[in-house]
Amino acid sequence: MKKSAKLGAILLLLCTLAVMLVLALSPAGGSDPTGASYVATSGAETLSDVATTANKGYYGANYTWVMITGFMVFFFQCGFAMVETGFCRGKNAAHTMTMNFMVFLIGAIGYFLVGFAIQFGGSGGAAGLGTGGGALDAMLSIPDFGGIMGYKGFILSGTGIYDPGIYALFFFQMVFMDTTITIPTGAIAERVKYSAVIITSLFIAMFLYPLFGNWVWGGGWLSTLGKNFGLGHGVVDFAGSSVVHAMGGMLALAGAIVIGPRIGKFKKDGTARPFPGHDIPMAIIGTIILFFCWFSFNAGSTLNASDFRLAIVATNTMIAGAIGGVVAMFYMWVKYGKPDPSMTANGALAGLVAITSPCAFVNAPSAFFIGAVGGLLVCIFVPFVENKLKLDDPVGAISVHCVNGIWGTIALGLFADGSYGDGLNGVTGAVRGLFFGDASQLAAQLIAVVVLFVWGCGVSFIFFKALDKIWGLRVSPEIELNGLDIPEMGIGAYPDVQLVKSPELDYDSEDNMEIKELFRFKQNTRSL
Repeated sequence: MKKSAKLGAILLLLCTLAVMLVLALSPAGGSDPTGASYVATSGAETLSDVATTANKGYYGANYTWVMITGFMVFFFQCGFAMVETGFCRGKNAAHTMTMNFMVFLIGAIGYFLVGFAIQFGGSGGAAGLGTGGGALDAMLSIPDFGGIMGYKGFILSGTGIYDPGIYALFFFQMVFMDTTITIPTGAIAERVKYSAVIITSLFIAMFLYPLFGNWVWGGGWLSTLGKNFGLGHGVVDFAGSSVVHAMGGMLALAGAIVIGPRIGKFKKDGTARPFPGHDIPMAIIGTIILFFCWFSFNAGSTLNASDFRLAIVATNTMIAGAIGGVVAMFYMWVKYGKPDPSMTANGALAGLVAITSPCAFVNAPSAFFIGAVGGLLVCIFVPFVENKLKLDDPVGAISVHCVNGIWGTIALGLFADGSYGDGLNGVTGAVRGLFFGDASQLAAQLIAVVVLFVWGCGVSFIFFKALDKIWGLRVSPEIELNGLDIPEMGIGAYPDVQLVKSPELDYDSEDNMEIKELFRFKQNTRSL
């Protein structure tokens, strides 16, 4: 019986091979494997037909480019979620991971309802996505100063808004906005209320981010500093060192100040205790995902598939991110004796943040220098923020995004080489930085930094203070020490694993520095 089955299988195989051989040697039978017939002309085409086909090809490529890069930027959420969760403790893993997903859900709705109209309602849209963007023509302005906010396109509605170019612009810009919302979650992780993050996400998506975004990317007053006041090309930010990352970093800074440190982070003498992340491999994988998606983040910001500058943008992004990671790795290796994996990851992210603004305006050696400085800055500022400012930032969001977002903004004003950007923001000629003959461009970039501190950090600080007073920003000490997963989320990340408690980090000892942000809970306990 077995021999018969084997023989039958061999015969079936031989017959199959024989049939395939016959088909392989048969004529094509009228098919066109070259695809040449797709572009063959009949001779009856008019000039209008040719123009229509060319336009379809041009705009089709642009839409494909913008949408696919937007899809990949959305995947940033996975990278951020893994980095933050890996750097936090296991008892808070479900809370941290879900928080990173939730901010996208809330942020997308807030931006859809209000944020997009404020940011781009008076921008005129993106030229490479068709003429329909011209419907975004409502800008509230101050005479002789510039635009303050757009006011058309709320809920993606209004005359002319139901347009593929506007919808594509909304999609692409929404995932950028969501990056800003995600950044501060890392700085306030392991002690923040889930509900407070929901409220914060709405505030950022509907108000804080769109207004600054309008001033730089939506035709607002910072972008017209060149046209109106002769300061270079106005504030220039190709892909978001200032608009996305520095703004998110300012939120992280304000949030960390208001919420206070985790219990046990600082001793009474002021020295900091290290809080080891529970899953460093998860954080490294998250960093690799972010690095990969950053190519789309930056190169996709051309909003045009026929802008060959996208190749320079992507290459500069790779160089800056790589050298940022290398510098951070060797800095830690030389200073502390080991190539710290977490700081290597943050060094790469710092280089990527720094190059995001100038990536289209500089050459490769400049990108190398900018990324290297970024990797060095993050290694200097992580201990500075912790030991000098006494701020508890579990993932280094302030040092990566705030510090290097500022550095990237300034770097453009230094290294822009005059090979790109002719006509940008209504100014004739390419963008040049200080080292290439235009000190006024650096002045414009420095104004953006000042506005970031005043608007990004100042307004955020007021918001967090008000939120803490009215709603409460921080969980109770009992919840914090036991872990946020069960009390806040109703489920643990690792139900089959017995998590080990640290006698120093998971208990409130007499040696801990007193945290003034917890006084409210102690007073409530006394009143009970």
